[in-house]
Amino acid sequence: MLHQHTTRPSPRLILGSSSVYRKELLGRLGLPFETMAPDIDETPHPGETPQATALRLAREKAAAVATRAGAALVIGSDQVATLDDMQIGKPGNHANALKQLQMMRGREVVFHTALCLWDGRRADAASTAQVSNVQTLVRFRDLDDSELDAYLRIEQPYDCAGSAKNEGLGIAILESIRSDDPTALTGLPLITLTSMLRQAGVGFFGKTPG
Repeated sequence: MLHQHTTRPSPRLILGSSSVYRKELLGRLGLPFETMAPDIDETPHPGETPQATALRLAREKAAAVATRAGAALVIGSDQVATLDDMQIGKPGNHANALKQLQMMRGREVVFHTALCLWDGRRADAASTAQVSNVQTLVRFRDLDDSELDAYLRIEQPYDCAGSAKNEGLGIAILESIRSDDPTALTGLPLITLTSMLRQAGVGFFGKTPG
């Protein structure tokens, strides 16, 4: 008997983020997708560990968008940088960014990049959402203030946790990066995401995973 493979249409895919970095990363997969801003409160809870914060926010972002998206796959992601278990957020301005880099120079910083895939096609989406946290260990070079200041004025990474864009000139202030997923540090771990999408029935090479 001849068995013919039939492809199913890909589900609607939504990136629950306004980040241009995550949008660019997701675009690498060649899948059609939309973006929606989750608009949630990202304040850490008292006593919450950095990893727990990242995982909770990734899930809350996906859930918030899913309430508007209906029967769609929604991606939520969040990143928290930590030094000595202290959370390092987005600096917002030059002065804060310089303080961050001064504190981190010569030190190793842990970046927790959490990911959630919420399947709005399922009635039990809340209990079956796929969640994961990918850790990246980043050692910063021990640079003097003038170099750190010059870097910030050139790249202005004030919307990045840790004040360094590793996909740009920020790579020059880093000494090493250790991670199982090279895209995690930029904000969207694609190895983990493709595993989640395959689990949800999304194919990448013209066929649906069996």
